[in-house]
Amino acid sequence: MKIALIGASGFVGTAVLAELLRRDHQVTALVRDPAKAMPAGVAVALADARDCAAVAAAVQGADAVVSAFNPGWDAPDLYDAFLVGSAAIEQGVAAGGVKRLLVVGGAGSLLVAPGVQLVDTAGFIDHVPAKVVPGARAARDALTRLRANTVLDWTFLSPPALLTPGERSGRYRTGADQLLMDGGQPAGITVADLAVAIVDEIERPKHLRARFTVAAALQS
Repeated sequence: MKIALIGASGFVGTAVLAELLRRDHQVTALVRDPAKAMPAGVAVALADARDCAAVAAAVQGADAVVSAFNPGWDAPDLYDAFLVGSAAIEQGVAAGGVKRLLVVGGAGSLLVAPGVQLVDTAGFIDHVPAKVVPGARAARDALTRLRANTVLDWTFLSPPALLTPGERSGRYRTGADQLLMDGGQPAGITVADLAVAIVDEIERPKHLRARFTVAAALQS
């Protein structure tokens, strides 16, 4: 498949890129900085993800777009920057003639109780760096907006509460809108296995116009 990847040099995007190449997909990486080095065989398109027209031009001809967009936790006005970029990507993908969009969001919008999202709990606010909170809230609001989109075949993937470096096992479990747990503790996954779930969903869609979440497979 021809895949356009936004955020290819980030923590999640780097793992997704490796998984796509592992499975012999043709990848075009959308980058703002031409100095960003990409592996051999990866096409590079210079495009600011916050520019709808630039996104549209860069994704034309792709079978699907994977967005791991994040303006950076230190970005000024992170909340606004995140929403502006998310909207430009959503609109740019449609304008570029691509139907399939997978967005990698955050765990903050996952439910921890009926009607209660993780990002609104004291536990979240007290245990993550303060600079992360606006981005988590923006990702939650971007999901709300995406759920109203009836043009794209979109999927929103929320990682679990704990996303770590680590090896690829190729195994994971899935959930819907609830935060996945391991016993009484929030579940986790390696970024390599998150990438496996992302590419699996691109290859064999199971969550069209829906959000899902993943975590490491339970030990038998």
